[in-house]
Amino acid sequence: MLASDTIRVQAALTDARGTVRFVGGCVRDALLGRKVKDIDLATDLTPPAVIEALTKAGIRFIPTGIDHGTITALPDHRPFEVTSLRRDVETDGRRAVVAYTTDWREDSLRRDFTVNALYADADGTITDFHGGLADLEMRHLRFIGDADTRIREDVLRILRFFRFHAQINCPAFDRVGLDACRARRDLLPELSAERVAGELLRLIGLPDPIAALTVMLTDGFLDHWLPEAKETAVLERLIDRTADPILRLAALLPTGADGQAVATRLRLSNKDAARLSFLTDNATPPGDEKAARATVYHLGADRARDRAILGTARDGERRAGDGWARLSSVAQGWTPPLFPISGKDAIALGLIPGPALGAALTRLERDWIDGDFLADRDTLLARLKTMC
Repeated sequence: MLASDTIRVQAALTDARGTVRFVGGCVRDALLGRKVKDIDLATDLTPPAVIEALTKAGIRFIPTGIDHGTITALPDHRPFEVTSLRRDVETDGRRAVVAYTTDWREDSLRRDFTVNALYADADGTITDFHGGLADLEMRHLRFIGDADTRIREDVLRILRFFRFHAQINCPAFDRVGLDACRARRDLLPELSAERVAGELLRLIGLPDPIAALTVMLTDGFLDHWLPEAKETAVLERLIDRTADPILRLAALLPTGADGQAVATRLRLSNKDAARLSFLTDNATPPGDEKAARATVYHLGADRARDRAILGTARDGERRAGDGWARLSSVAQGWTPPLFPISGKDAIALGLIPGPALGAALTRLERDWIDGDFLADRDTLLARLKTMC
């Protein structure tokens, strides 16, 4: 937080006679002794004044959320979100209309949890309007003010309640907050799929999301967005082996679940949708190393490793046997060879291009795989001549 690019952004704003403070997650994580990933700054300058200050300092910026007072500063290509102090004028549970203010306490009142409403000056002085320091010390996640009001301002805060509970390792749920979330869980279907997916994947990817997910499943918080998920047993067995959120999401789904339907509902990216659909297949472990090599050849090393990790978790260590371990070992230590011949080679032999030749090459590759990749190029070319 004291890097030169940080100081440069702060100096640009203070030179414009603004007050600037660190806010939110970067303050929370620094106080917890964790690595700070994203730096958010709050200032009493209005967005036009922020743009003018950054321009004068020669700092590139993007008006990413200018309607809500946020400008992304990009000194040396590292992003800093600079948000003007604001207060909510109107909210509908999904978005807010804001007005700008110079009152730091007023700005803090529109934030979600006490531990996320801590401000820090450059010298480390903390401004805490709501007891967030004490809550952080006790690992207690608490809404600012009236929990129901905070939730009605933005329903996504229900999911954020569970995510931050897991993120700061709370030993128990705040009862008032949990009851307020339960009372408003029927509003969750009104959220956009993208926002829901973002929160779920962040939660699932945390070091220990089990307690939060257990309550979410038991109390019906995921009934609309993830009705397939019923329990966390597979995820519990997998959690120490990978932090990959898509792999963990697959572990929440029963074997044979329609991964594509889940991906469509959550509007996952095409890449993530393809992975989830693949991972929810009802796969069986390879019976020997030859079969393991064939699997790695067809799937690629990354997908084979994913399948081995998930398969072991689904079957349980005792029932999984050697099959998944064998697949994992081959995926990590064996490089699949390239099929030694191509259509060009076939045409060079005088064979006629067309569907018949394509089918012959496909059969030949299948036989090569069945033979554990031992046949060399000359053997395969000779065999191709007899096939056509």
